[in-house]
Amino acid sequence: MRTPSRKEMEAVWQLDAPTKFSHFVKRVVDAEEAWGLWRDGWALSQDDDGTMGFPLWPAPEYADACRNGEWTEYLPRSIALDELLNELLPGFVERQVVPAVFPDPMGRSILVSVAEVDTALRAEMTRYE
Repeated sequence: MRTPSRKEMEAVWQLDAPTKFSHFVKRVVDAEEAWGLWRDGWALSQDDDGTMGFPLWPAPEYADACRNGEWTEYLPRSIALDELLNELLPGFVERQVVPAVFPDPMGRSILVSVAEVDTALRAEMTRYE
């Protein structure tokens, strides 16, 4: 998969939420992996109402660009698509964590239900069969 340029990354972060989510889904399925930040455990975010989010990006460059504040010591780590669908997402439901899709360096992300992420990824996968 090609590495996104800084200019492309900035443009993608400016997309509206539905378009950015669609971009995330297509890139993750195409690469068969998503990316998180790891340091003795996965990075998590928390919004103003206390909702815990699990930050997910479609490429390591996006994750790396968000290594600031409390995530400075974290490093991008690959999550196989199969692991995301069959292990992490079901675990999110149990722990009441929601996918925080495509955070930007300012900490803005798209909080999406586990069911919506699962459904979108599986629907995109059918295009590759």
